[in-house]
Amino acid sequence: MIHKITDTIAEALSGIQDGATVLIGGFGTSGNPVELIDGLIAQGARDLTIVNNNAGNGDTGLAALLKSGQVRKIICSFPRQVDSWVFDELYRSGKIELELVPQGNLAERMRAAGAGIGAFFCPTAYGTELAAGKETREINGKHYVLEYPIYGDVALIKAEQGDRWGNLTYRKSARNFGPVMATAAKFTVATVHEVVELGALDPEAIVTPGIYVSKVVPIERVATQAGGFKKSA
Repeated sequence: MIHKITDTIAEALSGIQDGATVLIGGFGTSGNPVELIDGLIAQGARDLTIVNNNAGNGDTGLAALLKSGQVRKIICSFPRQVDSWVFDELYRSGKIELELVPQGNLAERMRAAGAGIGAFFCPTAYGTELAAGKETREINGKHYVLEYPIYGDVALIKAEQGDRWGNLTYRKSARNFGPVMATAAKFTVATVHEVVELGALDPEAIVTPGIYVSKVVPIERVATQAGGFKKSA
């Protein structure tokens, strides 16, 4: 019987090895799997390559992972924001490597990995420093840069609902990079706020089929100071 629900984050992340490439969902803080990131810090794998749209905010979540010294390299689109001081300090002191990738390219390189595409030509970044050392080609009068897929050993993503087969739905903008990351990784762990029975999810609404998901971990919503619950975006 297929049953991918896991009781603890520690159990779900136990197999992550040193040197792994970890794809982490999120667009800024929207859809960021903070609980899984905290679990990765506790798990202790080191020399990691992290792929995320950003490079952390404040001192929590992804920023805390960078600060822990477990990350060797980060591949992202927006490494510097007003509150990205952890990354900024690490990068300026030479303690972390950065590969800067335009946002559309970042998504497409992971989508290509999941689709089995060996490489693709894209016009973005042609004629800039980001194209240095890469193959270029003129196609129908337009210049393109050859880009290669980004594969992950592990993907850590945040979803809204899931079932024991690993089928997932997302909440609004929290969807962002999660679906393509799930297809691009060998092993995908997703947190969900609600576990539903098989058949409860409308097949037309399932964004990530369970075939791409290895473990599903139920998590509670974050309580607000007013005593209610905040729906994590």
